[in-house]
Amino acid sequence: MLYIIGLGLGDERDITLRGLDAVKKCEKVYIEAYTSLLSFGLSTDGLSTLEKLYGKPIILADRETVEEKVDNILSEAQGSDVAFLVVGDPFGATTHTDLVVRAKTLGVDVKVVHNASVMNAIGICGLQLYRYGETVSIPFFTETWRPDSFHEKIERNRNLGLHTLCLLDIRVKEPTLESLCRGKKQYEPPRFMTINIAIDQLLEVEQKHGKSAYDEDTECVGFARLGSEDQKIVAGTMRQLRTADFGEPLHCLVIVGKTHPVEEEMLEFYRIDVEKPEQKDNGIV
Repeated sequence: MLYIIGLGLGDERDITLRGLDAVKKCEKVYIEAYTSLLSFGLSTDGLSTLEKLYGKPIILADRETVEEKVDNILSEAQGSDVAFLVVGDPFGATTHTDLVVRAKTLGVDVKVVHNASVMNAIGICGLQLYRYGETVSIPFFTETWRPDSFHEKIERNRNLGLHTLCLLDIRVKEPTLESLCRGKKQYEPPRFMTINIAIDQLLEVEQKHGKSAYDEDTECVGFARLGSEDQKIVAGTMRQLRTADFGEPLHCLVIVGKTHPVEEEMLEFYRIDVEKPEQKDNGIV
């Protein structure tokens, strides 16, 4: 049996009781380590915290493991119980849908344990979840690669008056281009896109297209470490958020569409105070 278990967004305590029961009966436990991270990251201390709670060792599954060596995991699941842990909800990334498809194709039984994800936790800012359009991903630009397909999707959402969730790039254990050319993998240091970089890139692409899909005065909401006790949520214009300090990763950004009066009332609690740029509201009681 393959158990795909959502861990939630904060720390080791966010796993559900059903998920914890499943982990404890599995012979092997993997944690997916490249589509998202828990608040404590994947440090040795962080993993040992999980291992102490679960009472068993955890195997780190990076992008290479999940995309190239997943058959090994599925083979193990044919003869024993195997847990595959995912930060957030198991179906927050298409990689995990592919894992289910491959498992079922091989005749491996699959059980999924859901949890909170960024897709619903962003509701804390007051923007209603059913008023969101298509979610977009903002990748890190390089000197030679500056993709902008997200611009068309944002423009379409805004024409419909819908909010847009922008998921920001996470690069963990990514091989360098030079090492790929040499055939011997060496990896870049981990990088996590900030809201500031995302807005810089968004404005660069808008300037290139010149379609007035958004500009520096467009209202947005920035989130940092969503779901953790020190989460930060700030509403303001792109110009204001561009220079705000959101602190440690992970970050995400919402471009606000047409708002309902109740949404506007809730957003006021998170509105940036230009006289107090260190504003912080974790929204947790």
